[in-house]
Amino acid sequence: MTELEDLLRTLAPRVLGAVVRRYGHFDTAEDATQEALLAAATRWPVDGVPDDPRAWLVTVASRRLTDLLRNEQARRQREDTVASWVLPDQWLAPPADRSASDTDDSLILLFMCCHPALSAEGKIALTLRAVGGLTTAEVARAFLVSEQTMARRIGRAKQRIRDSGVAFGIPAGAARDDRLAAVLHVLYLIFNEGYASTSGPSLHRVELATEAIRLARMVHRLLPGDGEVAGLLALMLLTDARRAARVGPHGELVPMDEQDGGRWNAGQIAEGVRLVTAALPRGHTGPYQLQAAIAALHDEAPSYEETDWPQIAALYGLLRRISDNPMVALNHAVAVAMVEGPRAGLSLVGALESDVRLAQDHRLHAVRGHLLERDGDPAGARTAYLAAADLTSSLPRQRYLRARAARLADVAE
Repeated sequence: MTELEDLLRTLAPRVLGAVVRRYGHFDTAEDATQEALLAAATRWPVDGVPDDPRAWLVTVASRRLTDLLRNEQARRQREDTVASWVLPDQWLAPPADRSASDTDDSLILLFMCCHPALSAEGKIALTLRAVGGLTTAEVARAFLVSEQTMARRIGRAKQRIRDSGVAFGIPAGAARDDRLAAVLHVLYLIFNEGYASTSGPSLHRVELATEAIRLARMVHRLLPGDGEVAGLLALMLLTDARRAARVGPHGELVPMDEQDGGRWNAGQIAEGVRLVTAALPRGHTGPYQLQAAIAALHDEAPSYEETDWPQIAALYGLLRRISDNPMVALNHAVAVAMVEGPRAGLSLVGALESDVRLAQDHRLHAVRGHLLERDGDPAGARTAYLAAADLTSSLPRQRYLRARAARLADVAE
């Protein structure tokens, strides 16, 4: 990412927040802001970055919004619609180019993009465009769909936001906690798709993982006292630190037990450890903090064999108590197998076979194959690896699993 691109992405939610706070019309304001960002990307390399780039963008976006609204409706209709978007005590809104509420506006935008009326796909797409500052084409490329498909997805999400009549503000009480949890979940999903792509020719989509970390940093800056926000950022950093070592010279998957720890990013590990160490003593411990603690144990181990597996198994046990997530249970089975042996892990994996959420997930079969291989059952392991390969859409994973199965073919015979 160039310095200009980084600046525009940083400014995007601040500009959109200022315009929506002043004028309402989230859907149209988002279009106007995107046009302002595109204008800046074209003009600033030639004319130079203005002294106050945010004010420049707000001015251009506001003018474009006015043009768009004028084409849609008469002035009286427009004023009535704007009034319906804001609370009565906000009707006399401050100028759109004020700077005092930038941080609040960015958080409000994240909350709006994660409105419960939206689908998971809609939340992710709208968050990346409205808050991340990515163009529709960039979001489409990241998710391997056409620009037209992504434009329709974003359009539907914006229409739902408009139809909901949600006010431009942070929800109160339990609604705020629920919406913040939704924001963190969306960022978690974006990061996971970037770090471990579920389909396509590459193991990683670096742009998605990078954007998720950037947005998590922003939320942490806005909510520095929230332990789960810190935990999510720590988890991302500690996981992403292993990215370079996870890919071989020909793009192949390298499992953790074969990775060169010297290629892990020491700076990200140190930052992640600091974050989770500071977050854990604060009151309630949530799932992101526990996952970050597990990731820290992996990253700080002198070697794979010297990993503190009993502690990791114990942490997964705690995580299972507060999270009904089948992947947590599957990872717990792996950790137990490292402590008590593969048969103990296979027993736990067997109990998960009836969970419909894992029925078509390749990871269940991959873990079974790994544990059967460790238990001296090459034929069973080979069958499980091939089943896993058939269920994943990731080409590197398919190649890795089929290679594992092929190596066991002669042994099984």
